[in-house]
Amino acid sequence: MARTKEFDPDAALQSALELFWRRGYEATSMSDLVAHLGVGRASLYATFGNKRELYLKALERYEQARLPEMVRELSRPGPALPGVRALVRRYADEAAADGPRRLGCFVTNTAAELAPHDPAAARQVERNWDHLESVLHSALVRARAQGELPADRDPLALARMLLVLLQGLRVVGKVSADPGRARDAAEQALALLD
Repeated sequence: MARTKEFDPDAALQSALELFWRRGYEATSMSDLVAHLGVGRASLYATFGNKRELYLKALERYEQARLPEMVRELSRPGPALPGVRALVRRYADEAAADGPRRLGCFVTNTAAELAPHDPAAARQVERNWDHLESVLHSALVRARAQGELPADRDPLALARMLLVLLQGLRVVGKVSADPGRARDAAEQALALLD
């Protein structure tokens, strides 16, 4: 008879995500995970696979928790630009704030740490960015159709610029002591929507 798991895999995955997000992939050992999660090494391997597989599952969980919120924000009926502006300003405010947001974005952190040499991580990062770009693009197409965005503006190019800005804000927010840097950059980018 198979033994039942002595831990909650969902809670363990969330806890692993938080540890990886705080410390990064390379700085987190399997021993760190065992200690932090309070789960035996064999149980972790049996449930999640190796450290890399656990990391990729944590990244997927992070995406699944955050992307739907952005889709809702940018897909609300009515004017589209207020949602886009609010999203960009929220990223800038988070980049300028002290506290847990100084961890940056788990996807952005993965892009910098793992994606250059890990094809699976790179695919997950690209998928996340493609999704965010698509949501921004859709909102900007709606904004142009509703007369909020000048007709000569390219919604796809603007969506790509905003995607790069949002990722850059996450990087700057991790290390910059100057809150004006992120906020000024965001406002200059938003001026392109006028």
